[in-house]
Amino acid sequence: MSASSNAFNALGDPTRRAIFEKLHNQPLAVVDIADGLPVSRPAVSQHLKVLKEAKLISLKTNGNKNIYELNREGILAMRDYLDKFWDEALVNFKQLAEQTEKNNTKS
Repeated sequence: MSASSNAFNALGDPTRRAIFEKLHNQPLAVVDIADGLPVSRPAVSQHLKVLKEAKLISLKTNGNKNIYELNREGILAMRDYLDKFWDEALVNFKQLAEQTEKNNTKS
């Protein structure tokens, strides 16, 4: 399975998406991530494991605290995947616009 597939699959769960979005603003400890989520701290740890395996987050140890932050590698893999579709859409749009302009100048 590709890195982008793993990342999209990981974000398919609403709790993991909420965790991912919490980390958007700043790195956080597990206790801060768990705050306000409708799941237990052990469940949050399991969700963090899935996000880490998908390379969407990374872990740093600061003393006795585990600090999680977003990982560019996984995010870029998803973006690269989506960019392929965007690039194709732009090429198709350009061809359609050129064809429409060509048809309009013939009239």
